[in-house]
Order: sequence, then structure tokens, then C-alpha cells
Amino acid sequence: MKAWRTAWVAGVVVLALSVSTGCVTKKLYRKNVSETDERISDVQSGVEENERRLTDLSQSTDTKIAQAQGTAERAVEIGSAAATKADEAAKLAEQAARGKLLWDVTLSDESVKFSFGGSELPSEASARLDDLISKVRASGKAVYVEIEGHTDNIGSDEYNLELSERRAEAVRVYLHEKGGIPLHAINVLPYGESRPIADNTTPAGRNRNRRVVIRVLE
Repeated sequence: MKAWRTAWVAGVVVLALSVSTGCVTKKLYRKNVSETDERISDVQSGVEENERRLTDLSQSTDTKIAQAQGTAERAVEIGSAAATKADEAAKLAEQAARGKLLWDVTLSDESVKFSFGGSELPSEASARLDDLISKVRASGKAVYVEIEGHTDNIGSDEYNLELSERRAEAVRVYLHEKGGIPLHAINVLPYGESRPIADNTTPAGRNRNRRVVIRVLE
């Protein structure tokens, strides 16, 4: 009888311990799961916060880049405008240093036809130069003459530069021999194809670019 009771008590104790251990294990499991969920939630929150920060940083960076580009473009515009004004001022200063412009004549292929590759003055050019000489003589002033030679872009740079010089020199000789203007008062400036005033891709534009410009300064 005592043995049976002892066995029964032992069984009850074992059962109680098992139940108790099971409850503890479940509680620990639930606690671990809960803590793990909290950690995951914290990590997710951290990731979302980082994503928000990255998005804000990207938007801020884009805004600053756009502002910088706008500032740079504006700076280029201001610089370009300043360069243009400086150019104009330099031209005015140069003209003032040279003297007052009295007359200005352009012999272009629109009205005066030089022979192809030639520098001999055509009759139309002689007539216009005679008119200019008459004005200089009538003024009774000492003058300084600049003669610019220009071509279109057909041919090499070297050839066009040489051709523009020959044509300008032909005008210089004419003004000296027919007009009596001293050679030292006449300056030849050959530019070749470097200073077009019209589009060289069209015949009309090339006609305008083939020219000799005479400026008479006081």
C-alpha cells in the first residue's frame, strides 16, 4: 500500500513538473517571439526611416543641382553679354584712336565682279574709286586709308589670304596713282576667308563675302 502511494505521489509530482516545465517553455517561446517581432519591427522602422532620408537627400540634391545649373547658365549669359559689350567698346576705342570715319566704300562681287582668282580692278570698281578720290580732294583734308581684302571660303586658307591681299593691294595702288594719296597713308589688311558677313553655303552669300572694303579716316 505504501509503495502504491509513493508511486502515485511520484507520478503526480512528475506530471506537475512536466506541466510546469511546459508552461515555462511556452512562456519563454512567446516572449522570444514577441521580442523577435519587436526587433523586426524596429529594423523595418529603421529601414523605412533611412529610405525617407535617402529620398529627402535625393530631392534636396536634385534641387541644388538644378539651382547650380541655373546659376551657371545665368553666369554664361552674363559673361557673353559682357564680352559683347567689351568687343563693342574695343571697336569704338580703336576707331577713336584711328580717327573720324569720313567715307566707307565696299567693292563686293554683288556689284563689282573681280575675275575668278584675279586681282585686276574691273571698270565698275574704278568708277567707284574715282568718286571716292573726288570726295577726298574736295574735302582738302589729310586722310588715312584702310583697305580690307576678303574672300569666300572656296579654296585653301593660304590661297584666300594671298588673293585678298592682292585685291586690296590693287586698290591701294589705284588710290595712290590716280588719287595722289601717299602710300604711307594707306594700310592694306588682308583677311582672306576669316571674316565672312554672309553664309558661304549659298552663291549670294559668297558674292557678299568676296569684297574689298575701303575706309577713309580723317
